[in-house]
Amino acid sequence: MTTKTFPAALLFTFALALSACGKPETPAHTDEKGHAHDDAKGHTEAEPHDEKEGHREGDRHEPGKTAEAGGHEKGGHGEALTLTPEARKAAGLVIAPAGPATLVETLPLYGVVKPNAERVRSVTARFPGVVRSVSVKIGDSVKQGQPLATVESNESLQVYIVSSPQAGVITERFTNPGEQAEGQPLFTVADLSTVWVELALFPRDRGRVQTGQSVRVQTADGGPVGEGRIVFVSPLSSGATQSLTARVQLANDDGRWSPGLYVQAQVGIGESSVALAVPAAALQELEGGTSVFVDDADGLEPRVVKTGRSDGRVVEILEGLQAGDAVVGEGSFVLKAELGKGEAEHEH
Repeated sequence: MTTKTFPAALLFTFALALSACGKPETPAHTDEKGHAHDDAKGHTEAEPHDEKEGHREGDRHEPGKTAEAGGHEKGGHGEALTLTPEARKAAGLVIAPAGPATLVETLPLYGVVKPNAERVRSVTARFPGVVRSVSVKIGDSVKQGQPLATVESNESLQVYIVSSPQAGVITERFTNPGEQAEGQPLFTVADLSTVWVELALFPRDRGRVQTGQSVRVQTADGGPVGEGRIVFVSPLSSGATQSLTARVQLANDDGRWSPGLYVQAQVGIGESSVALAVPAAALQELEGGTSVFVDDADGLEPRVVKTGRSDGRVVEILEGLQAGDAVVGEGSFVLKAELGKGEAEHEH
């Protein structure tokens, strides 16, 4: 039988290989600081992690921190909006500095629009006769000297023109062709470039309303707004309601104040000064509370404010603004809508 002999060095190497077989790999490694990390563990989707480790999809941010693409947070204020000059113009933004203002104490009254009686003229025929033609109707606008009708005189049998004594509107017409003109009014022409507002004033408030006081008038349905002054307070009361009449004269060049309209009015009966105020239109209710939009270096930024007294036109600001801050008045509701739209898109 032949026997093979193996070199001693080869047998030693084989023995070492058998001794290493079956031993587990080292379970952990040690980093530079000596802390062990489990290579199989990693980070789960719900676990917070150190920002230095880098981000993977699904990583969670700590509350209160803003993503770089999501705008900026500034002292608890909301994200600022950036609009181009064209967008600002389209939104109708009116921007003015916050500052001192005068609050006006007001007395609410109600009334009706009437023609200015000092600018209403009745038109009659100069001589008795027969009306041959009529060239205007109720509602027509006329100029001073414009022909309204023609009349044939009973005595001379001559036809003459009846013309308008002033510019205005035909509010009444009492004649037709073929009728006799004797001296009664043929037309009424009212100049409505100014109108009167007759306000009902209760006796208890008589001492608070004086001629010369400013009045803010608005139609009862919340339409046009006008400014005027008390020009007359009646010394006599109405027998039916026991109310007095306070009269306001309003400019009406654009014809917005039609006689017969019911209105509500705010009569200024007192004034007080405040150190810092903004227009009432500037205030908007946002999630953070009552806010205004300030035009600063970051854009149009909403700021939470604490308000004080108000007269419906301006509002006192107690906290949140400084004098000179550029505040958006008219058009601030557009910015509120734009801000809400941006938040909705961010949520999705």
